[in-house]
Amino acid sequence: MQLPDDFIQLIRPVFGEERFARFLQALSEEAPVSIRVNPRHSLELRTESGESAIPWCRNAFYLSARPNFTFDPLLHAGCYYVQEASSMFLDEVLRQHLPSYPVMALDLCAAPGGKSTLMRSALPDGSVLYSNEPIPKRASILLENVEKWGYEHHIVTNCYPKDYKKSKLQFDVILCDVPCSGEGMFRKDPDSIKEWSLQHVQQCQQLQRDIVSNAWQCLVPGGLFIYSTCTYNTREDEENVRWMMEEFDAEPLSVHTEVEWGITGSLLEGFTSPVYRFIPGYTKGEGLFMAVMRKKGERQSRKFQIKENSLLHQLPKHRLDTTETQYPQAELSYTQSIAFLRGEALVLSPDVPRGIVTVTFKGYPLGQVKNIGNRANNLYPKEWRIRSTHIPSEYQPVLTFV
Repeated sequence: MQLPDDFIQLIRPVFGEERFARFLQALSEEAPVSIRVNPRHSLELRTESGESAIPWCRNAFYLSARPNFTFDPLLHAGCYYVQEASSMFLDEVLRQHLPSYPVMALDLCAAPGGKSTLMRSALPDGSVLYSNEPIPKRASILLENVEKWGYEHHIVTNCYPKDYKKSKLQFDVILCDVPCSGEGMFRKDPDSIKEWSLQHVQQCQQLQRDIVSNAWQCLVPGGLFIYSTCTYNTREDEENVRWMMEEFDAEPLSVHTEVEWGITGSLLEGFTSPVYRFIPGYTKGEGLFMAVMRKKGERQSRKFQIKENSLLHQLPKHRLDTTETQYPQAELSYTQSIAFLRGEALVLSPDVPRGIVTVTFKGYPLGQVKNIGNRANNLYPKEWRIRSTHIPSEYQPVLTFV
C-alpha cells in the first residue's frame, strides 16, 4: 500500500517509529470483520462458537471470515448490523456516561447508520433519537437501516447542522461523527488514499468546527457531547478537542478502558486531556478517534415529546411492521426469501389469506406482499432490493439460533 508522502511526514512524527512501523504492518493485513446483533434478538441468535466477542460493545462479535452478507435474509430483517469494530466503542462511552432516565439524543452526521442504530439500542427506555444526514441519497440509506433496526422513537431527518441550530431543539446527548479526511479507512477503502491531501485535512478541520459550533447550541446544560472522526492526525482530533475546551468551556470526560484493548491516548504534545484513538496494529479494528465532553451546567431530567416542526423533512416512509402482527404472516423458504428481496413476485401456499401479508424468514419479518391468490405482488421498496442476479445454492447462516 503506497501512502502519500505528506501523510507519512504528518503522521510518522506523531506516532513515533515503533507505533508507525506496527501501523504500516497492519495496513498490509486483512481488515477484521465484525457484526453487532440487534439486542431485540440477542437472546435468540448467536454467532458460531468460534467467534470472539468485541470487548467494548455488547452483543458484538468478530467473525473469522467475511461471509456474503447480501444473501443473508436475517441481515435484511435487521437481526444484525455489519459494523467496523472500533466505531462500536460508542457503546462503552454510552454505557458509562448515559443517565438512567429517558433522554433526547441527536446523531448529527449519521449515515449510513451504524452508530445511530447502536446509539438507539443503548439509550434508556423512553428515549428519542434524531438521526440526521444532510445529503439526500445518504439520508435514504440511513432511513433504510433505521427502519430495519426496528426501534420506536427514532426519527430520520435530512437537514444541515445550521437547521438544527435554527430549530431551537435541545438535546441531552449529541454525537458528532464528523466528516473527515478518512485516514482511518485507508485499509478498507483504497480510494480514500487517493483523496487525501494536506489541503483536505485543513478543509475538514474548519468544516468540523462549523458543525460543532452549530451542534453545541443544541446541547442542554450538563449535556453529553461525543466527538469522533476516522482520522489519525492531531489537527482534526486533539486540536479540535482543545478548541472546544477553549471556545465552549467543554469539560472532557474519561472513559474507563482496559489495557489489552490497545487504545491510544493523546498524541498531541502538551495536551493531556482524555481522548481515545484506535490504531490498526494496536487495536483490532480500523482507525477511530473519540472524545467525550460535557457542557457546563447542571443536568436535569425533563419531560419531552415528539413534535412536528419545520425541521422534519418528509423522507419516503416504508412501514415494515417488524414489531406488530396486524397482518397475516407467511413463512418463506431461503430461495423464496432471496426472490422476495430481489423484488420478484411470489406464489404463496393456498391457505394464506388474500390481501396484505407479512412474509418472514425463520420467523423474522422481511416485508409485505399483496396476495391476490395466483401470485403475491412484491411490496418491498425498490431502492432496498438486491440487485445481483446470483442466487446461492444453499443458505450459509451468519447467526445460529439458541
